[in-house]
Amino acid sequence: MARFFAENWEDYELIDAGNNQKLERWGNVVTIRPERNAYFTPVLSLKEWKKEADFIFNEVSHTKGDWKVLNANAPTEWKISYKNLIFNLKLTKFKHVGLFPEQVFNWDFISSKLSTSSRFLNLFGYTGGASLMARKSGAEVYHCDSVRQINAWAKTNMEDSSLDHIRWVLDDALKFAQRELKRGNKYDGIIMDPPAFGIGAKKERWKIEDKFPELLETTTGLLVNNGFLIANTYSPRLDAKKIKAYTSSVVKGKTIEIGTLSRKTTTGKILEYGELTRIY
Repeated sequence: MARFFAENWEDYELIDAGNNQKLERWGNVVTIRPERNAYFTPVLSLKEWKKEADFIFNEVSHTKGDWKVLNANAPTEWKISYKNLIFNLKLTKFKHVGLFPEQVFNWDFISSKLSTSSRFLNLFGYTGGASLMARKSGAEVYHCDSVRQINAWAKTNMEDSSLDHIRWVLDDALKFAQRELKRGNKYDGIIMDPPAFGIGAKKERWKIEDKFPELLETTTGLLVNNGFLIANTYSPRLDAKKIKAYTSSVVKGKTIEIGTLSRKTTTGKILEYGELTRIY
């Protein structure tokens, strides 16, 4: 299966990976975090990793944990940039720092496809990397996420990037998309980054392998004729074979690309993040 490589970012470096962890540099801050796809052996030893790192994340459960400080002089909140976009980062109890750096591959694709006459929708928008790139391209942007604090974080990134007028939608992404479909609204580009598993506001269970067909039908229905859809999925229960079967049955007359979003470490290892589907 094809690999799509995220590359060339001065402010981010995947230094090494292995033993279910990854060593990353974000600007001047270096972290060690869990990574289930790093099932191979790293090039450098953990002792060498810790010499470079400022913080290491210790998992308490599959979803939460805490950070151990290895360098007391390192900041716990800081900024990095990509093509004049500014991202505010910080240590969270969920092992994340506020950005999925492999997504630069998608950001550049979005930038190449949009213009000042475009409308763009970011579903499960997180801290807004795709939204910022779309807005930087001049598009009218709708950013949808169900977590108020995350939308606020994304808005701060927008303001620090000297951008404005992104439409912030605090809502369930699938439900918002379904309402947009009923309203007859159309978009030139859509990106979605749905979670593999979750519990909704009304305690309903979310499993991406169950929801993906519905998401696909809804979002493709929102596209203009020459519009594009990007879908990132991170579940072994929704593999490339299943994605291909779903997309082939729903999408007609468009190019469909399915592969693994990947990045090469500085030490030469290849880390795969999840399935990437592009329809255009």
